[in-house]
Amino acid sequence: MSEKEFLQKYNVKDFDVPLVTVDSVLFTCHEDQLKVLLVERSNHPHQGQWGLPGGFIDLAVDKTLEEAAKRKLKEKTSIEPPYIEQLECKGGADRDKRGWSVSVCFSALIAYQDCQAHIESVSDAKWHFVNELGLLDLAFDHRAIINTALERLRQKALYSIVPAYALPERFTLPELQKVHEIILGQPIQKKSFRRRIEQAELLIDTGEKQASGKRQASLYKMKKSSSEYRFVRNLEA
Repeated sequence: MSEKEFLQKYNVKDFDVPLVTVDSVLFTCHEDQLKVLLVERSNHPHQGQWGLPGGFIDLAVDKTLEEAAKRKLKEKTSIEPPYIEQLECKGGADRDKRGWSVSVCFSALIAYQDCQAHIESVSDAKWHFVNELGLLDLAFDHRAIINTALERLRQKALYSIVPAYALPERFTLPELQKVHEIILGQPIQKKSFRRRIEQAELLIDTGEKQASGKRQASLYKMKKSSSEYRFVRNLEA
C-alpha cells in the first residue's frame, strides 16, 4: 500500500481525540505593578469564574497554534499583543470536567496604554494585579499556568529586554529599567543597567525627548532583532 492509498483510507476518528485548546497569559505593567488579563467565564464549566482568555482550535481557520492563540485573544479581549510565545503544554484526564483535555499555553506582553481602550469595551475582560490573584477562585488549572508564565517572564527580565514589550513603542531608559524592576520585584543598579543596554546596541534613538522631572529624557524604540538578544550575565549581576 502506498502512502497516498493509506491516507485515503485513514480516518482520524478511529482514535480517541482529546479536547484541544489554547490559553494565553497576557501581562502588562500599570500603576507600578504587574497585571494579568483575565476573562469572566460566561458558560459552564466554571461559569462566573475568572480564567485565561482562550478556547478551542478552529481546524478550518487556524494554520498554527500561535494563530489560534492570537485569534482567541482578539475574540475575547479585542487586542493583539506585539509579543507572544509558546509557554508549555498542559494535559490530563482531570483538568477539564468535559473530558480528557490538552491546552497549549502561550505567554504575551502588551503596553497598558496600547490596549486599555479595547479592554474597556469588553465587559467580561479585566486586568488583575498579579499579587492579588490569591483572592480569586480561578478556573481550571489556570493559576498554575499563570505561575509558570510569571517565572518565565522573570527569567527573561534577567537576561533580555523582552519586558520592553510592556511599554509603548517609544520609551525612555528609566521607563525600561522600571518595567524590569516591576517584573523582577527588586531594584537594578542604574549605571550598570544603562551600560549593559547601551553596549548591546539593542535600541534606536528616535531623536525625540520626553519630560522627565527637570530634564528631557531621550526616547528610544527596540530594534527588530532585540527580542532575540541574550545578555551573557544577568542584568541584576
